[in-house]
Amino acid sequence: MDPLAPAHPTWVMLLIAAVAVAVLLVLIAKVKLHAFISLVLVSAVTAVVAGIPVADVPAAMLAGFSATLGSVALLVAFGVMLGRLLEVTGGAQVLADTLIGVFGEKRAPFALGVAALIFGFPIFFDAGLVVFLPIIFAVARRFGGSILVYALPTAGAFAAMHAVVPPHPAPVAAATELGGDIGLTLLLGVPVAVLAWFPGAYLVGTRLGARYNPEPPDVFATGDADAAKSDATPPPFATVVLLLALPLVLIGLNTVVSTLIAAGSVSEDATWASALILIGQTPIALLITVLVAIFVLSPGRFPIGRASDILDQALGPICAIILITGAGGMFGGVLRISGIGEALSTSLSGLGLSLIVQAFLIATLLRVAQGSATVALTTTAGLISAQVAAAGLGNFDIALLVFAIAAGATVLSHVNDSGFWLVSRFFGMDVITTLKTWTVLETTLGLSVFVIASALWIVVP
Repeated sequence: MDPLAPAHPTWVMLLIAAVAVAVLLVLIAKVKLHAFISLVLVSAVTAVVAGIPVADVPAAMLAGFSATLGSVALLVAFGVMLGRLLEVTGGAQVLADTLIGVFGEKRAPFALGVAALIFGFPIFFDAGLVVFLPIIFAVARRFGGSILVYALPTAGAFAAMHAVVPPHPAPVAAATELGGDIGLTLLLGVPVAVLAWFPGAYLVGTRLGARYNPEPPDVFATGDADAAKSDATPPPFATVVLLLALPLVLIGLNTVVSTLIAAGSVSEDATWASALILIGQTPIALLITVLVAIFVLSPGRFPIGRASDILDQALGPICAIILITGAGGMFGGVLRISGIGEALSTSLSGLGLSLIVQAFLIATLLRVAQGSATVALTTTAGLISAQVAAAGLGNFDIALLVFAIAAGATVLSHVNDSGFWLVSRFFGMDVITTLKTWTVLETTLGLSVFVIASALWIVVP
């Protein structure tokens, strides 16, 4: 459903959004109403108050809900299936032990974060986080303490790569809209993401994680003896790495082939290209990986016929996570469709500030107002594209603008962001704790990216 023209002046639309967020926080944190019910209720009321025609309110709500479920449900389901298989066969513990053996106990969060930066190159934030869940849980169980010490730096690494580095869709779309070079954006984006991750996600994440110790859901509890043999030999380290790398390779092939087709080097009608694009779609890549994992991990560990029992144990605990995440997407979708983004765009397009500062501020306000980082990034790129063209900027400066926009689109993740709910539910945090941890980390990560981009903007002629 396309965004509507704002039904009220900009200040009224922003007031509606602010009140909606405040009411949602009160319902969940104070009244203790279930998050799923609260999100659906507030979404419906907000849609009516914001001026969406009553007859269109159900469609507006379902648009955001179904779009989020369409992108999240399959990824989460296949991801936790893979994680469950690695967990009950001992594969997650093998990987955790090897990482700790190389980096040491004190550097366990750093080791997980570095691994996430590598795996996050082609894999989207939510898919990467889900695949890494069993490793995070295994390391946390071994050393004790708060799971957030390990979870926050890892999630922050996936967030950094997803926001800044092509081939992720938002930086690609922004670079294209601004007329930049995607290859140069990628080459610059990797060091920018890594440099921003260390202070903005690793240092901040480990310190925040030490302050809070939530009780995460038992997604990867030990399976029963009939499903998997507890005394079986765990899979080798190489096997675990290959299983985790398989979706990365498949998704990477999709990216390479799609880039070649866009460049005209490969015909769109080539059957082999279409096949690689298909198996490289994230849900299909994860499906293939789960099937391979079943047959590779099964011998000597569990009968093939009992794989369904193991996978059923994985799916049960995530139903609430998927529904709440979908409802978070519904709330963000209602805010977008109501025209809040357009109201902001109209009022902010001529701020008269430095272009890189203007890009960051517009993206930040759009992010806060409607939740989606991708929408904030692509919308901001469209808003400043005319100014970029008029300024005659080179590819290097355009890449820095992409990073500044990505920084603004990263900060202040809160209740209208589906990723907020994904992190909150997987690690057992209530809304207030998630605001004190994940929201703060996303903000420091985004600010770190912006500081680096701004410094290069000033220093490099």
